[in-house]
Amino acid sequence: MGVRIDKWLYCARFAKTRTEAQQLCHAGHVALNGEKGFKTARDVQIGDELTILRGSIRFHIKVTGFAEKRVGAPIARTLYEQLSEPENLKPPKTMAFERRDAGAGRPTKRDRRALNRLKGKF
Repeated sequence: MGVRIDKWLYCARFAKTRTEAQQLCHAGHVALNGEKGFKTARDVQIGDELTILRGSIRFHIKVTGFAEKRVGAPIARTLYEQLSEPENLKPPKTMAFERRDAGAGRPTKRDRRALNRLKGKF
């Protein structure tokens, strides 16, 4: 006995809605035992391996249980076993600006106030 894959993705909290789970399947972002491009009515069984691409993060999991309805996150984590750590497919963000050493470059507001006190300006 199994559960529809879109319902399982929704109950295991890989999708926020059943519609979003269906769209993941139709777009080819879900692979069931290495196979992509299947209908959302396909049943998932205990022991099946899923590869799910959500945004830029890829999950590789094994189904270990089912739920009748959507459950909380701690319980949802018992429905699957992670076969590998989720991998981020995007390269890490580069910093918008380089860090500089203290005292290098333009004076800060604190430095300016200290200079004004030293010069006698208030």
